[in-house]
Amino acid sequence: MNGLITDRLRIREYTVEDLPALHDILSEPLTMSFWPKPFRYDQTEEWIVKRGIEHYERGFGRFAIEWKETGTLIGDAGLLSMEIDGIIENDLGYIVHSGYWGQGIGYEAASAVLKYGIEDLQLQRICSNMPVDHEASRKVAEKLGMTLEKRFSNRRNRDLLTCLYAWDKKRKAR
Repeated sequence: MNGLITDRLRIREYTVEDLPALHDILSEPLTMSFWPKPFRYDQTEEWIVKRGIEHYERGFGRFAIEWKETGTLIGDAGLLSMEIDGIIENDLGYIVHSGYWGQGIGYEAASAVLKYGIEDLQLQRICSNMPVDHEASRKVAEKLGMTLEKRFSNRRNRDLLTCLYAWDKKRKAR
């Protein structure tokens, strides 16, 4: 991926130089309040390598979200093929630093990544999951045109009741 550009954002591949800035985001307690816990430095490093750099040759992975005007790293978004409630799915996820919440950045980034997955990667199905009480992320999924498929106990996230939303080409074609 050469990068995705939106009105306010640049979404690009990670480099190892992004580690300190990403760690500032992934270690911030409010930003990570819907995750099991804020990340340690080694977890952030693993995130960049295992969920980012090692996946790029397939077009998948997590990417850096930069504020286009300043080049400041403000979040993370991308697609990963991963297990969700016992099924391998194309998972669309994003994390936006809490200092930027309430500005539509999650939707802007997720919309660009969803479009990339549909148009460039030709994916037939893309999912997004979030805790039931993460109202902002649920609204993003709905605004993206995803449909709530189920709620499940997420063993990867403290057994929290979690929503699974999906965009499915077969369903859209009907």
